Amino acid sequence: MFSGLIGYRGIVVANEPAPGGGRTLVVDAQGAAEEGAAVKDSIAVNGVCLTATRIDGSRVSFDVVPETIERSTLGELRAGDATNLEYSLRVGDRMGGHFVYGHVDATAAVISREREGQGERIRVERPAALAQMIPEKAFIAVDGVSLTVASVGDGWFEIALIPETLARTTLGARPPGSRVNLEIDPIARYAQASLDYGASRLRSG
Repeated sequence: MFSGLIGYRGIVVANEPAPGGGRTLVVDAQGAAEEGAAVKDSIAVNGVCLTATRIDGSRVSFDVVPETIERSTLGELRAGDATNLEYSLRVGDRMGGHFVYGHVDATAAVISREREGQGERIRVERPAALAQMIPEKAFIAVDGVSLTVASVGDGWFEIALIPETLARTTLGARPPGSRVNLEIDPIARYAQASLDYGASRLRSG
């Protein structure tokens, strides 16, 4: 479980094909020593919950399975790319964002970005399958960053980023056309699942 408040960056060291269609991702992980990272720990990389399989100093290795590659942008990472990193929450940690599982629902393209006040407003694709679960003022995790949906429209939603988020996360350097990982608010996910189940029961009589 994560909060979506990004405290660390990672730099991709390698992202190599693995047998069976997966990949082995190696990240130079800022904060690994301070956070006491250990093998089997859950660490979110660009919003994707991964399990550490090997730790060598600050270098952390992960097995990325085909399902994760299909649903996220991790397969596109190259050596030298920066990533958002979040270590899993501990009992008693202050909760400043929202509950983020690290279970990415889809990827989406950045459509546009423009200055707004001290920060920026970014428009992102709103996938049709997730549209009902991305309403205005809802939480959403974009590349693992806990954000509020500022506005929505036909096929898009917007997020407003403050200077701290622009400086601390990779969202400050996502140009139009680049893709980001989306995870909807878990509450919205369960509410929609309940509604869909009720509707299916009504249809079946």
